Amino acid sequence: MGRLGARRGLEWLLGFYFLTHIPITLLMDLQALLPRDLYPVELRNLRQWYTEEFKDPLLQNPPMWFKSFLFCELVFQLPFFPIATYAFFKGGCRWIRTPAVIYSVHTMTALIPILSTFLFEDFSKASCFKGLGPKTFHERLFLVSVYTPYFLIPLILLLFLLRNPYYKEKIKKK
Repeated sequence: MGRLGARRGLEWLLGFYFLTHIPITLLMDLQALLPRDLYPVELRNLRQWYTEEFKDPLLQNPPMWFKSFLFCELVFQLPFFPIATYAFFKGGCRWIRTPAVIYSVHTMTALIPILSTFLFEDFSKASCFKGLGPKTFHERLFLVSVYTPYFLIPLILLLFLLRNPYYKEKIKKK
């Protein structure tokens, strides 16, 4: 398969990640931020089902700090997703390195308080969650497993762009 094949395989995986992130952001995540009238009842019901089934208190009753992350997702990340999708599906676009590094670091940083909340918050006592959230350790781990790919794939992206010789090489200008 070789170095080129491995790089292209990872670029395709990253392109797919960014492509799938567009509808997830638009149809699910931003419901917690944007006016509810923007969404048809079917999508609101889907979000309700998800928050109840997965016991996700952040999307069910989002605190202000989580809304600030969603605002960043709307303003900074969402416009970046189609650009990154194009760059990684096309492959070999060295210009994506800096914006993708910024995206990956921002996303991983945002996931730290989210995952910490799921693991350590006492949802029965935290007034902002109104007693909603995972009750058992198994429910906490299940919810963490839903969010973990959004930490791990940006970590893979960061390491790929910082360590891959193709993306590290300087482009020679004439």
